[in-house]
Amino acid sequence: MKPLRARNQVVVGLVTIALLVLGTLTAFSAKDLPLIGSGNTYSAYFAESAGLEPGNEVQIAGVKVGEVDDVALDGNRVLVKFTVDGREIGDRTRADIQIKTLLGEKFLGLQPAGNEELSEPIPVRSTTSPFDIPDAIDQLTRTTGQLDSAKLAESFRVMSDTMRGAPQHMDQAVNGLSQLSQTIASRDQQLADLLHNASNVSGIVADRDQQVSKLVGDGNRLLSEVQARKQAISGLLVGTENLSNQLRGLVADNQQQMKPALDQLDQLTAMLKRNQDNLDHALGALAPYVRGFNNTIGNGRWFEGYFCGLLPPPIHAGPIQTNTPECDIPVPEGGGR
Repeated sequence: MKPLRARNQVVVGLVTIALLVLGTLTAFSAKDLPLIGSGNTYSAYFAESAGLEPGNEVQIAGVKVGEVDDVALDGNRVLVKFTVDGREIGDRTRADIQIKTLLGEKFLGLQPAGNEELSEPIPVRSTTSPFDIPDAIDQLTRTTGQLDSAKLAESFRVMSDTMRGAPQHMDQAVNGLSQLSQTIASRDQQLADLLHNASNVSGIVADRDQQVSKLVGDGNRLLSEVQARKQAISGLLVGTENLSNQLRGLVADNQQQMKPALDQLDQLTAMLKRNQDNLDHALGALAPYVRGFNNTIGNGRWFEGYFCGLLPPPIHAGPIQTNTPECDIPVPEGGGR
């Protein structure tokens, strides 16, 4: 066999690149390949799509088992194609479009039933669609925008004038309708603005679906962590209560010994307070003594000093002189040497 190094390197490089591209495409679309993909494809008819989109989850009993592949109009019905991974569903299975989040994200919920595998699309009688609040508000806004409030008020007024001679209760009812029509006509612009703003708010909230979903998910994780730490928090509170009881018992057991000690400490504090001025004066007078003492022992491990007048009276014997007058110690008045 011819070694790889001896072959045409350009051809080897092109074949290698082709194999890499083919492997990448196979990895990204493995689930769609007939021999590798393990999902089973089914379909269902709905009266309306209710905001269901390709990529939404397919769930059974709250567990994700696949995703929606396609949502298309088929006559006066909506045909939804979906894939279920690794399992088969029966021929009497129900399918419901359900709301996943408060902001309108949907998922396809299945209720498997039947002894044989589903081979035909699930009929409309076995499917349901949810009531979508943003869509309802948007439809209400468009409907009210098409109303001619002035003509409606005029119709109520004509009806009131026509039935003015009717019995008392009917007359009151018609008058009430007339007043209601006038109120609606006078508030027409405000009502239109209110419905328009409500539609805008619902649209903004729907656009922020991912952020709100993440916020709700983070809140759930926080509550789960608090729940997981419940035992630790409970143990901490119990330990704190036990410590408090032990300290209370310690104080109660040693009350006889602690009371005299506290009384003596109170007496000491009172005495120090009474002699506070004396203590301040003593500390102030101690400062010169400390400075002199430090100067005395500041040259080493000894005291420096001299004695004057320790020897006998001054001696003058030629060159020998002791206890000269310079060593005389001053004596206060009235004293002697």
